[in-house]
Amino acid sequence: MSIQKATLHELESLTELFDLYRVFYEQISDYDRAKEFLRERLTNGESVVFMGFDEGHPVGFAQLYPTFSSVSMMRSWILNDLFVKESARKKGFGEGLLNAAINFARETGAKGVSLETGKDNVNAQKLYEKIGFVRESNYFYHFTI
Repeated sequence: MSIQKATLHELESLTELFDLYRVFYEQISDYDRAKEFLRERLTNGESVVFMGFDEGHPVGFAQLYPTFSSVSMMRSWILNDLFVKESARKKGFGEGLLNAAINFARETGAKGVSLETGKDNVNAQKLYEKIGFVRESNYFYHFTI
């Protein structure tokens, strides 16, 4: 197993994983649009992506987006996407990708890493808590268009 920060050199294999991730979340496959979306994020420095490889084959990724806290005047990272191919699950890739994201946040002097997940995604919740993520109970999150 190896984990590395993705660059434009990995765009093709990253796009394949990203498209599978979107399909997992019941979106219609759109390889070309996914590729352009990722190219823009990486080219503009708008996200950081770590990829997991099993014997050189890409099997998963984690994508982080920056955010900032005005109160603490610090950067934080949002772990927006985490995906491991079904064939590579339960082999430590999810944990490895999460640890890479956390280490990156530390290296960049960030306040922390946040994420959200569905209430029914119990397996992911167990992994997050194993790694050290704590469920937030002091805030309500609101959303609008």
